[in-house]
Amino acid sequence: MNNPEALFSASLISQDVSRSFPDGFTIRPLERGDYSKGFFDCLSILTWIGDVSEADFIERYDEMVEAKGTYYFAVIEHEHRIVGTGALIVEKKFIHQRGKCGHIEEISIAKDHQKKGLGLKMIQALDSIAVNLGCYKNILNCGAHNEPFYVKCGYGNSAIEMSHYFEEERDDYHRG
Repeated sequence: MNNPEALFSASLISQDVSRSFPDGFTIRPLERGDYSKGFFDCLSILTWIGDVSEADFIERYDEMVEAKGTYYFAVIEHEHRIVGTGALIVEKKFIHQRGKCGHIEEISIAKDHQKKGLGLKMIQALDSIAVNLGCYKNILNCGAHNEPFYVKCGYGNSAIEMSHYFEEERDDYHRG
């Protein structure tokens, strides 16, 4: 049964991947009530968040729901707290027979739960969602220091990332 407060149907996550999580850890879609479960505490390990209120979170969540078929934000929950995040954003293309390309974003695991294989399992969950949606590939951008992790997840370096920022220059942590 699907949760009406979930961003997407949990059935898109492979059952094999879901069952592979350690006892007490659950992978599931982001829910409207996750603000109070430490969602931003987990995400802030990755980068600067800013001052985001619960109303701001709900407004963005609702925008993601309205963009049906685009945003697939998953979380790992442990003891009623969000300890892992990851997003698949689906780009609809004209090339590849009007194919779909998945973009992996915002992979973050709480510091006290790193080195437990949860990051790999998050990537596997997002890959399974992409396969179930008919994406022909997933791509992601990462810093050189994270490349070995993503290679372990089955990703290979296939291009050079280019950026054109439209905000004031900041240090790496405060820059998206």
